[in-house]
Parts: sequence; C-alpha cells; structure tokens
Amino acid sequence: MEIGIGLAIGLVVGLVAGYFIIQATMKSKKQTLLDEVNSKTDQEIKKAQDTAKRILDEAESKNETIKQRKVQEAKDRFNAMRADFDKEKAEKMVSVKERELEIRGLEKDLQLKEDKLKDRIKELDTRDADYDQKVAEIATVRENLDKQLKIVAKRKEELEAANEERIKALEGISRLTQGEAKEELLRAIKGKAETAAMALVKDTITQAKLDAAKESKKIIIATIQRMASEYTIENTVSVFPLDSDDMKGQIIGREGRNIRALEAATGAEIVVDDTPEAIVISSFDPIRREVARLALKKLVTDGRIHPARIEEVVAKTRKQLDEQIVEIGERTVIELGVHGLNAYLIKMVGRMRFRSSYGQNLLKHSIETANLCGIMAAELGLNPKQAKLAKRAGLLHDIGKVAEEETELSHAIVGMHICEKHGEIEAICNAVGAHHDEIEMNNIISPLVQACDAISGARPGARREILESYLKRIGELEEIAMAHEGVSKAYAMQAGRELRVIVEAEKVTDAYADDLAFMISQKIQGEMQYPGQIKVTVIREKRAVQFAR
Repeated sequence: MEIGIGLAIGLVVGLVAGYFIIQATMKSKKQTLLDEVNSKTDQEIKKAQDTAKRILDEAESKNETIKQRKVQEAKDRFNAMRADFDKEKAEKMVSVKERELEIRGLEKDLQLKEDKLKDRIKELDTRDADYDQKVAEIATVRENLDKQLKIVAKRKEELEAANEERIKALEGISRLTQGEAKEELLRAIKGKAETAAMALVKDTITQAKLDAAKESKKIIIATIQRMASEYTIENTVSVFPLDSDDMKGQIIGREGRNIRALEAATGAEIVVDDTPEAIVISSFDPIRREVARLALKKLVTDGRIHPARIEEVVAKTRKQLDEQIVEIGERTVIELGVHGLNAYLIKMVGRMRFRSSYGQNLLKHSIETANLCGIMAAELGLNPKQAKLAKRAGLLHDIGKVAEEETELSHAIVGMHICEKHGEIEAICNAVGAHHDEIEMNNIISPLVQACDAISGARPGARREILESYLKRIGELEEIAMAHEGVSKAYAMQAGRELRVIVEAEKVTDAYADDLAFMISQKIQGEMQYPGQIKVTVIREKRAVQFAR
C-alpha cells in the first residue's frame, strides 16, 4: 500500500518534472527560433533600408539633373523672349520716330498754310476798306446825280412847253394836225430805226461775248490765286543714307549675292559707288523703289542680311506698304471732306501717291484738281451740294491711271467704269469719263472738272513730257521680255540701258537662256527706238527647297 502510494507520488512527481523539463526545452527552442527570425528580419530590414536609400539617392540625382535642365530651358526661353521684345521695341521706336518726323512735317505745312491764310485775311481786310471807300464815293456821285436829275426835269418841263408852242406854229404852217405829222414822222424814222436796231443787237452780242470771256478769265485767275499750291517733279532715284561705309560690304554680300537677291526681289537697282555713307536706289516704278528703300532700312537696322532674310523682309514690306496705301487714301478723303467713298476707291486714291503723270505726282494733282473744283464751283455760285460733287469728281478723275487690271481703254473710260462699279452717281461717272472729251458731257460738273484738270496740269513746271515718254519706254522693255515663255520677272535697270530677265529654272535650260537673251535683244532692236544700246541679261537660278518636320 505504501509502496503503491509512493509509486503514485513518484509517478506524479516524474510527470510534473517531465512537464517542466519539456516546457523548458520548448521555451529554449522557441527562443532560439525567435532569435534566428529576429536576426534574419534585421538583415532584411537593413537590406531594404539600403535599397531604399540607394533608390532615394538615385531619385535625388535624377531630380537635380531634371531641375537643372528645366532651369536652363527656362533661361533660354527667357533670353529668346527678351531678344524678341528688344527687337519689337526697337522697331516700334523706329516707327515712333518716323511718325514724329511726319507729324513735325505736317505741323510745318500747317503753319505755312496758317501764315498764307493770315496774309489772305489781311488782303481781304484791305479790299474791304477799299470797297467801303468806293461805296462812299458812289454815294457822293449818286447825290450829285440826283441834283442834276432835278435840274434836267425842270428844264424838260420848260422844253415841253416851248415844244407845244412850236407844234402849234408848225401845224399852222404845214396845215397838218399833230397826229398826221406824227404818223408821217414815224414812217420816216421806222426804216432808220430797224437798221440801227440790227446794228445795236449785233454790237450788244459782240460786247456780251467779250464781257463773258473777260469774266471767265477773272474767275479762272481768282481760282488759281486761291489755289497756289506747290508742285514737284517726280524723280526715279532715292538716296539711302548709311551710318558708315562698312555697311556697303554687308549689303553687297559674298560675291554680290545679297545685292543680287535684293534687286531680284524688289525689281529696283541698287547702286553702290564711292559716295560716302550713301547708296542709290533706282527704279522708274515708285512702288518698287519705296519697297526697296523700306526693306533695306529694316535689313540695315536688323543687321542680318542674307538672301533668305532679304526675301522675307521684302514680302513683309510689300504687305505693310499695301496697308500704308489704304491709310494714305483714308487720310486724303478726310482732309478733302469727301465722305462715303467705297473702300476700293479709297485704296485706289492711296495708290495715286506712288504714280506720276508727266512727272507730276498723281495724288497731288488729283488733290489740287479737287480743291480747284470746289473753289471754282463757289466762284460760279453753285450750291454746296454741287460743289461737293465737283470736288469728289476732281479727286477721282484720274483714278483709271492706277487700275490694277490691264486694258486697251483710255484712263478716263477705265476710271468711269471703276466709279460705276463701286456705286458713284451718274454725274460723277460722266465727269470722270468726259474730262478728255471721250464721251459727251451731260451735267455742269463735267466741264468744271475738265477745266480744273487743265489748270492743274498747265501750270509752269507742273508736268514734264520727257519723263512720261521715258516711263513708257521702260514699260515696253519689260513687256517684251515678259512675252516669252519661261520668264517669271523682268526689270529695266540703269535708266533703261539694261534689261534683267529672271527665268524659271524648270522651264528654261542654260542653253535656251542664251537663245532667249538673243531673241529678246533682236525683238527690242526691231520694235523700239532708243538712244545708245540696251544690255539684256538672262538670270537662271536653281533652288532646292525641302522642309524638315
């Protein structure tokens, strides 16, 4: 029994001891496993931290590179925008200076007109004083005449009384009554009176014609005196000033490529000689000459002069000149007080600024004719509406000379058709078409425009026939060259002594270019009359153009 109890106790104790031993063993193994797991976890965490640090370092390095690149790009863009701004600012400054010079010129012209107006006012005041004096003298003469008339009336009464007495005495002598004697006398006088009346009528008509001629001359002289405007003869060259002679080399370019490109693009001749700080632009066409001058001014200011840049600047200059032409037309109609003019007609008026008629600037001639029409209408006593129509017709009378389309009709008929097409009334159209007697005049404005056109063109020095014939010869030269196939441009240079013909490289070969120069020279020789000789130069240039996109 006791042994059994002891065994039971021993067994229990053994079981408890075994349990604790097993627990201790398991705890030791668990701790060992935890230590291993913790060690591996620490290594992986450290490894992950190293990887993350490396990635962050690489990201920071790339970010710094990208940041520097973006900053550089921003700086480059800022510098480009600043350069464009400085360039635009410089162009605007040049434009502002030109505008200031134009305004100063207008102020000077306005001051001259104001001085002339003051002189005219003084002259009118003097005439008014003379008129008042003459009125006083006439009043005195009239008073003396009234006194003499009273004396004459009194003597007339006395003569009538004496005449009655003589009549009674004559009736007694002639044995005729007063009525019978009167009839006999009237029959005798009637024949003489008819002859005298016819002579009187003839003399009256002759005197009326003389008086009308004198009066018309007075009106014309008074009109011309009130319209004493200046006149100038158009030249065919413009002098372009340079800051220094070093610019001449840049304008000529390597082997002359810049100056050739400029002449080909504008059609004007650029003469670079020994004249200090100046070059000469020569062309019979004022628009070509103005395009060349403005383009050259921009190129010299910009400093970049090469063929591609020259073509770009010339194209922009032509566009700007078209805008300037419209502005000139608008300013002209405003100054003349011509309202409601069609936009196309306004542009045609602006184009007159760059045309001449017998050496006289066409726009100045038209403005002068318009003012003369207004003044003469006032001198003739026309109503204000007719005076405005006369001024409008005077401005438009030569508009056919700047027509854009080529035609065989005269400029008067072409101008009439243009006015009809753009809404002008029948009286204006008739005045434009009839100012050279090519159609019949049907209103009072037409002869007025014709007379004022003659007055403006007939003033001494206003026109020059030589320039007109010269321009016609230059135009014929270019037309002969343009009539040949493959010719794209033709320009007369050196006052018509050289004809430069630019051909299309795709249509004209080098061999045919020689033949073309010969054919043009032979045609000029056979169809034209000219002094000296004319050099024909055919230019063939091959260009290969592609775009990288």
